[in-house]
Amino acid sequence: MIVRIGAMGDVLHAMPAVAALRARHPEWFIGWAIEPRWSDLLQIAGDYDDLSQGVGRFAGHALVDRWYSVEASQWKRRPISLKTRSEVHVLSDVLRQDRFDVCVDLQGSLKSAVVGRMAKAAILVGAANPRERMARWFYKQQIEVGATHVVEQACELLGEAVGEKLKPAKVTLPMDEMDERWADEVVGHERFCLISPGGGWGAKIWPAERFGCVAAELGRAGVRSVVNTSPGGSHEATRVVETSEGAARAVPCSLGQLVALTRRAALVIASDTGPLHLAAALERPVVGIFGPTSPTRNGPYGTRSRVLRDAESVTSYKHVAEVDEGMLRIGAGEVVAAAMEMLG
Repeated sequence: MIVRIGAMGDVLHAMPAVAALRARHPEWFIGWAIEPRWSDLLQIAGDYDDLSQGVGRFAGHALVDRWYSVEASQWKRRPISLKTRSEVHVLSDVLRQDRFDVCVDLQGSLKSAVVGRMAKAAILVGAANPRERMARWFYKQQIEVGATHVVEQACELLGEAVGEKLKPAKVTLPMDEMDERWADEVVGHERFCLISPGGGWGAKIWPAERFGCVAAELGRAGVRSVVNTSPGGSHEATRVVETSEGAARAVPCSLGQLVALTRRAALVIASDTGPLHLAAALERPVVGIFGPTSPTRNGPYGTRSRVLRDAESVTSYKHVAEVDEGMLRIGAGEVVAAAMEMLG
C-alpha cells in the first residue's frame, strides 16, 4: 500500500516510483491511500460500486488496483464529529480487509503515518528523516534517503521497502472521453499558453498582475493565454485576465478537465504548484517560477523546462501567507523571455 494523501504536485511526484514498481510486478496488488479530490490522477483497475474504493476500468496494467478515500481536509475541520469517526472506522476496516504485506508512507507526515498504521500491514516503512519527525514513531522500518529530487526520493524509498532498485518510470494519466471533448470545445486547435497563477501557500504565489503582463506580451506575439481556475473561480485568475489587455481568458475546470486542457497547451507557466507538475508529467514545456522552495528538490521533472529563481532566495517550506521576497525580484520581462525561448 502507498500512502500519499495529497496534494496534487506531491501525488504526481510519487507516481513515477509506483509506475516503476507496477512495471516490474504487474501481478502485485497495489493500493493507494489518497484524498478523493486527487484520485482522478490515478489509473485504477477494477470496477467498484463504492466511490471511496476506486472507480473505472483501464486497459493494460493500471497504476493501482484500488484507492482508499482519506478525507484528511474534512477530518481536520471536524476532528471529533460522528461523521469523521465513522469515516475513519470504515477506512480502517477496508484497509485491514485487504491484508497488505507492506505499507510505504511516501508523505512522511503524522497523519499519513497514522493512516499507514491503520492498514495493519506486516511492515510499515517510512523515511528515517520524514517531513514531520513524529511520523518516525510509527515506522517499523526506517530508510535513509539520499536522493535530491523528490521523484527520485520516492523511488529510493519505495525500492528499498521492497528490496529492489527503482528508477522513475513514465506516468500515464487517465484520459476521460467527456473531458477530452470539453477541452476540444474550449480551445479547439488554438495555440495557447496555460497560466496557473495559484500556489499551495502565499509565499509561492507570484503576483497575478505580473502574470497578466506576461499574457499581454505573449498576446502581442500571437499566442493567447488560458488561465486555469477552480470551478468557483479565483481572485488571482480574475486579476490575470483584467491585466492581460484582452490576451487571456479564465477557464474554470475540474481536475480531469485540467488534465485534458494541459495536454493541449503549447506552454505552461506556473510557480511551484500542482499544475506545473501536471504539465511535467504530461511532458509539456514549462516555465517554472520559484522562490522559497528549491527547484533542485521540487522542480519540474522529465520535461523541457526553464526555471527562474532569484539567486538570493532562501529555501523554506514554511506555509506563510506573505509572498516570498525572492519571488518579487523576478520580473515579468524575465518570464516573457523564458516563455518566448520555450515557444521557439
